[in-house]
Amino acid sequence: MFALDPATAAVLVVVAFVGGIGITAIGPGGILVTAALFALTATDPATVAGTASATFVATGLLGVATYVRSGELAARAGRRDAVVLSVTGVVGALLGVWLNARLTSASFGALLGVVVTLSGLLVWWRTRAGSGARDPPGTVAVTLVGFGVGTASGMLGVGGPVLAVPLLVALGAPMLAAVAVAQVQSVFIAGMATAGYLAQGAVSPTLALLVGVPELVGALAGWRLAHSVDTVRLKRALAAVLVLLGPYLAFA
Repeated sequence: MFALDPATAAVLVVVAFVGGIGITAIGPGGILVTAALFALTATDPATVAGTASATFVATGLLGVATYVRSGELAARAGRRDAVVLSVTGVVGALLGVWLNARLTSASFGALLGVVVTLSGLLVWWRTRAGSGARDPPGTVAVTLVGFGVGTASGMLGVGGPVLAVPLLVALGAPMLAAVAVAQVQSVFIAGMATAGYLAQGAVSPTLALLVGVPELVGALAGWRLAHSVDTVRLKRALAAVLVLLGPYLAFA
């Protein structure tokens, strides 16, 4: 059991809303929710990962619905990538849940810090890299991304898009297409991870509702932003936050 003071609860709500925007606008975003749960609540690594994963099921479903509506999942290549990412991601998520049980709070924080920093660097690199036409990633590359992202997500509860989107874009996938297929993957890996943590009693319904509702509202706002504004500044701001936040989580 735990108790949150009003100020901490308010911070979690704001972070969840901003994280939801990031999930559907540019991919990375859910990791902010995981970081806030770890830094601001007196919960163990399994509860942090399990609770965060539970919220990502809902945002993933909303993300899939919005990107189906806007057409990014209509292409055959997009559907193929979504299937490959999801299947390999589920396998990785099962491994990740198993690995989480072997982490101390300190090692969980260190790994989360590394992933947060890496995500920020990937996002920043993408804003600086050229945007010329390139060949889309092949099945082998998508398979490796799916398994790796699933493992990290299952172990740390960081959400699939936080790593899948920048990696897929770096490999040649169009930005909106990468965000769209990552939403599909997130439903499956977050669902599998949540089931694993529920079996351990490591999902907090109270925290899931507290951050999950504003996260969903933010996810809807993020989809609208992705289709109406240039998100370069948003990407750079998020990248800066993640790069600064990573060392704090790793060494706090």
